[in-house]
Amino acid sequence: MRLKLAFRALGRTLWQALPTVLGVVVLNFLLLQLVPGDAADVIAAESGSATAESMAQLRSHFGLDMPLLQQLASYLNHLAHFSLGTSPRYNMPVTDLIAGRLGNTLLLMLTALGFALAVGVTLGCTMASRVGRWPDRLLSVLALLLYSTPSFWLGLMSIVLFSVHLGWLPTGGSGTIGSGATGWAAAVDALRHLVLPALAMSGFYIAIFSRLTRASMLEVSRQDFVRTAHAKGLAPLAVTLRHVLRNALIPVTTVAGMHFGTLLGGAVVVETVFNWPGLGRLAFESVMARDYTVLLGILLLSSLLVILANMLVDLLHAWLDPRIQVR
Repeated sequence: MRLKLAFRALGRTLWQALPTVLGVVVLNFLLLQLVPGDAADVIAAESGSATAESMAQLRSHFGLDMPLLQQLASYLNHLAHFSLGTSPRYNMPVTDLIAGRLGNTLLLMLTALGFALAVGVTLGCTMASRVGRWPDRLLSVLALLLYSTPSFWLGLMSIVLFSVHLGWLPTGGSGTIGSGATGWAAAVDALRHLVLPALAMSGFYIAIFSRLTRASMLEVSRQDFVRTAHAKGLAPLAVTLRHVLRNALIPVTTVAGMHFGTLLGGAVVVETVFNWPGLGRLAFESVMARDYTVLLGILLLSSLLVILANMLVDLLHAWLDPRIQVR
């Protein structure tokens, strides 16, 4: 019954999110129209022999010569028919382009987020259990360093150390070209290519989650129910894991959901540094090629993923604390 009510509430949330998504689509469309140039300019520059007539034909073919409101109406009409349009740059449906890159980006993001949560929560527990002592101070300094280090610099330095000097891991890509590996060999090869991008992306979030876990655990540990658990004679480890940590994870999961959109933004930098074939790199290439149709599709998908992530966070809150009602 409780699960049924939760999913019914999530259905209402999804329905209420439709105006937000529509507003995001319209705002992104209008903002991109302010950027000078279009895909026809880039295609003409690359060909080196474009004439005014050929550029006019290109703009007419892709609908770039229509008035602004007519272009917006045409794009919304495509969305109403579950189509993201056609890319002028790649001359193929945007849906196919995004579908080919989405898996790589989700793999990178979820790996980085999972690693950041695991390491950050572990470090936060360590700092909270040894507050004021040298492990707390040392890990706090480490968290501050990770927080202030840009992901692209961390990625470049990891390439220099682990790829160039030590030769342990590849410098980029999502797999070894021409290796022909299958089965476990292919999985291991993909994992080796995933390690450095995931580490570079997770550094900033490890710092956030560790400091937040520390502060949240210190606050929860002063609550009455924790003192009651100690008075009942429960082992300190059981009190920490079952009572303190479980309640302390609620703000951590909230922040993780809020930063899901930031992860998508960080993927642009990390995927470019490591030549990772994901949505972030596709977005960067689309900006350089003035392929706003692809960029609009990526921004729309990003909005939907953020909404979905926050819905999952609401469900997780209800599981961590049964007193929380999903509405």
